[in-house]
Amino acid sequence: MTARMETTSKIRVKVNGEITERTVESRLLLVDYLREELGLTGTHVGCDTSNCGACTVIMDGGAVKSCTVLAVQADEREITTIEGLARRGELHVVQEAFWENQALQCGFCTPGMIMAAVDLLGKNRAPTDREVRHAIAGNFCRCTGYNSIVESVLAAAAAIREGRQPVK
Repeated sequence: MTARMETTSKIRVKVNGEITERTVESRLLLVDYLREELGLTGTHVGCDTSNCGACTVIMDGGAVKSCTVLAVQADEREITTIEGLARRGELHVVQEAFWENQALQCGFCTPGMIMAAVDLLGKNRAPTDREVRHAIAGNFCRCTGYNSIVESVLAAAAAIREGRQPVK
């Protein structure tokens, strides 16, 4: 029987605008770092296989499934989670659109869907229905049937174009 050697690494990650520093096991997933080390439980663990998208966060300006990223890979990177979208007590334009258009039922997929939408709208402020559906294709919802989600993203895009609230 061979002894297994645990390796750890010190990481420094900017999460929702705040610098975090921890020593973590090298095999720790980013989703577990966010949830267990930082207490940011809005990022959900759904499938552990990167299929459902419930763990989607923004890393350095692009959406990633945090169950496929090791925490050590996020060293010196910038992460935004669902908790980091609202500012000064006001919902982000995408969060507000999901609320207004009733794009959530059980809410389990909602954080990942919102983060995928934020990523899309950061790159394309006037997406088509088809582009929205493509952008959220890696995120599964078992409750809404997607129409209200797509309508919410399109409504958020319109609000952004009208200047009501910029994508952060």
